[in-house]
Amino acid sequence: MVRLVIHAPTPEALERGRRNLANLLKAEPDAQVELVANAGAVVAALKQPHEVDTHLLVCRNSLVANDLQAPDNIAVVAAAVLHIAQRQHEGWAYLRA
Repeated sequence: MVRLVIHAPTPEALERGRRNLANLLKAEPDAQVELVANAGAVVAALKQPHEVDTHLLVCRNSLVANDLQAPDNIAVVAAAVLHIAQRQHEGWAYLRA
């Protein structure tokens, strides 16, 4: 089974990551995939929702730094860097969008 964490730290990376995620799920519908946004990508993600955001996780540190709150339908991780490191430790592949 494919397990992939896609990292998006910028608005441009978020856009690429969303496309990567959608394309992966078309090719491999059973894939486990997460799109982890931090830094500037968090602001962009909250401004422009997308259909693949059910796989989106945003960084709490980035939310706090930008004085933002995630809506209830968006998952939040304490720190993007920690979440990504944990996933890699669990054997997930990493892609920087």
